[in-house]
Amino acid sequence: MTHNNTVDVSLVDPTLDKYEGVPGSLIAILQETQGIYSYLPMNVLEHIAERTNTPIATIVGVATFYAQFRLEPVGKNLIMLCQGTACHVNGSELISSAITDELGIEDGQTTEDGLFSLEHVACLGCCSLSPVMMINGKTYSNLTPDKAKKILRQLAAEGGDAE
Repeated sequence: MTHNNTVDVSLVDPTLDKYEGVPGSLIAILQETQGIYSYLPMNVLEHIAERTNTPIATIVGVATFYAQFRLEPVGKNLIMLCQGTACHVNGSELISSAITDELGIEDGQTTEDGLFSLEHVACLGCCSLSPVMMINGKTYSNLTPDKAKKILRQLAAEGGDAE
């Protein structure tokens, strides 16, 4: 994935107006910014630095410290693979390997075509259905490596649209 430094920075201005002069609001600004763009584009972070009179290094430091923030665009389909205890015991590492085999990406990465991103998460709260992955809000349960690959192939064949 290449950085897109041509996104419209003005989309974040209402957020910056809302928090203008509010101390300790950087995390809230970054959360709302990611809500707008789905990630934190570097040119938008530079715009935030200018508007808040905060060094860019501070902003990037905060954005890279917290796992909730992404500096790269997320794929059309965000695969959240549960790594909770039940999923781990029931083979989530095999599912992760199957996804890596099928798509060529590891945790935190996005496919070259921008169709899929993989994110390991602590728990999806579906322990009785483990191992589990969620793609764009839809839960896929009792996974096997073959079942996971089949789901990904089906999504790719449908143009990558998960319900």
